[in-house]
This record gives sequence, C-alpha cells and structure tokens, in this order.
Amino acid sequence: MATTMKDYYSILGVARDASPDELKKAYRQLALKFHPDRNPDNKESEEKFKEINEAYSCLSDANKRSNYDRFGTADGAGVDFGNFSSSFTDIFDDFFGDIFGGFGGQRRQRPTKGTDLRYDMEITLQEAAFGTEKTISVPRRETCTTCSGTGSKDGRPPVVCNACNGTGQTRFQQGFFSVSKTCGRCQGAGAVISDPCRECRGSGRIKKTRNVKVHIPPGVDNNMKLRMSAEGELGTLGGPPGDLFVFINVKEHPFFKREGTQIMCEVPIGFTTAVLGGEVEVPTLKAMEKIRIPAGTQSGELFRLKGEGVQRVNGGGKGDMIVKVFIDVPKKLSQRQRELLEEFAKINGEEVHRSFAEKFKDLFTGE
Repeated sequence: MATTMKDYYSILGVARDASPDELKKAYRQLALKFHPDRNPDNKESEEKFKEINEAYSCLSDANKRSNYDRFGTADGAGVDFGNFSSSFTDIFDDFFGDIFGGFGGQRRQRPTKGTDLRYDMEITLQEAAFGTEKTISVPRRETCTTCSGTGSKDGRPPVVCNACNGTGQTRFQQGFFSVSKTCGRCQGAGAVISDPCRECRGSGRIKKTRNVKVHIPPGVDNNMKLRMSAEGELGTLGGPPGDLFVFINVKEHPFFKREGTQIMCEVPIGFTTAVLGGEVEVPTLKAMEKIRIPAGTQSGELFRLKGEGVQRVNGGGKGDMIVKVFIDVPKKLSQRQRELLEEFAKINGEEVHRSFAEKFKDLFTGE
C-alpha cells in the first residue's frame, strides 16, 4: 500500500490525545453512518467507510499509533491491513452485532416464553347463555421426570460442543467480515448431551396430556376466545410458559336462533286463538312461559319477553326473547269443522271480498 499521508485523527474527528474509548466511540458512530448496508450503491460512502476502518485500525493499536504519531505511518511503510480483521470483528461484535445479527460474536441464548396453544371447544346455546365449566384434555410437552429436564441420562450435565467450542455459533471469514451462524451440532446451545435420556431422547421434555378446567362465562358467542394463562408449552432457559387459548363454537339450536343478546323463535298458534285471543305456552332457554295473544292477532306478529335472552358477556343485563307467531292452518278437517268454517265464510267472506275488490277497483280506475 502506498505511504500517502492521511490525518487519521481528522478522519475520525477526534483530538490527537483522544483516549481508546473516545476513538472507539467515534469509530462506531462513523462506521454506522457510512456502512455499505445503509448506503447501497454509494461509492463515496463506501470509500469513506474504508478510510474510517483504515484510520481506526491504525489508531486502535498502541504500537501502530505510536509509529503514526512519530513517522506518519503505522510501521514506517504504510498501514498493514493483514491484521485489521481482528479489531474490525471486535468492534462489530460489540456494536453492529445487535443490528445486523452478529459478526463473529457469540449469540447468547436468552430465556424464551413457551409456545401458545389453541383448543377449539363446542358448546350448546344454553351453556353459552348461562355459562358452564368444562374439563378439557390438552396435549403438551412437559418436563421429563426421568432426567428432570436435563435431557441427559442419570442427570449428567451436557458437555461443551466441540464444533463451536461452546459459543453456539460457527464462524466464517469473508474478507474483512467475520460472519457467524447458529451451530448445526448443538443448535446454538453451546453444549451437547453425550448420553441422552432414553425417555425424552435428550430433549428434556415428553408429551403428556394435561386436564385443564375451563370456566366459560355467561354470554360467550362464536369465535370468542378464552385465555388460560400459563397453560401453554413450557418456556426455555427458565422462560415463562405460553398461554392456552380456548376458541368457542356454539352449536346451532334446532328451535332458537341467537342474534347478539336476543333469542328469536317462531311459535304456531291456532286459527281460533288468533281470532278470539287467548294464552299460549312458549319455550324459553330455561322453561316454558305463557304469553297473552290478543284477539285479531295476525300471522307474523312479534311478542317480546323481557330478560329472557342472553346475558351480555361483560355484564350489563340480559337481552330479550322475541317470539314470532304464525297461524297453524290444519290440513285435515272433520265434517263438522268443515261445515262450521263454510258457515263462517258465508257470513264473513262476502264483506272481506267486497272490501278487497273495492281497493283494486280504485287502483285501476284512479278513483
């Protein structure tokens, strides 16, 4: 390399008596600013980045800095980039490792929360309306009792992984960069089990079915989910367990239809009840109730039963039941029934027909 004089202190923006910590801080800021990953296809930034590295490589080494201060170069002939990768890797391990995923440094495993689990539960409309408690069986991985979760036979501790020397990472040198990835032998743990437990095959966990009581509050509806805290998979390295989410599916009822907090149903009434009025029994979610049918009730009329619907899931009272009545027309009549209806038709039908006909006459004639 040529021995062109460069002012490394000016390049880094520090005084000539800057301490090693001040040099390192200045380098971090500038390297982050001009790093090629942040300035793609920018030749000027790329050259500036190389210049910053060159300056820091010289000034961060006590001997090179002494030579530079006395002779203007690191060794009297120029900067030696052959030993640069060490300091470059160190600074990236410290700073850029957290940003870009690590350049040659050890990625320390941290406690991780366990995986959340899902359970789909089907309940009846009555159970959804009034609430219930159910016990469900949930398969999940739990600590192996044979090895107490160590994964090792007879509880023997794991040994240091010889592929990564316990770092959990394997390193690859690529020019100035030292790139690392998770060790394939120990999966980043830094240690391997030489004699694994036969029960769990070295995983430290076995699959078990756990019975969990689920309290279903009144008012739940389709696709609602209940969270059972800490009932999911166990965490790793002391991390908290995950949660269990119970998703609700309410079975369709053969008679009732739910609309929010209201319950809808259709009830047949006899022709004479519709005409003369009376009382009829209608089913609710709890029991049979009587409702008053006024005389002259038409098919399709609605009746409301206050508070006989579904409770709001967060409190605040109950909805209502809406009863829609329709007139049940008999398909078969006795001779006497037919005679009475025909007599009724003679008495009433002429007036009904005249009224109906007059309405259409007015429509067509414009009168």
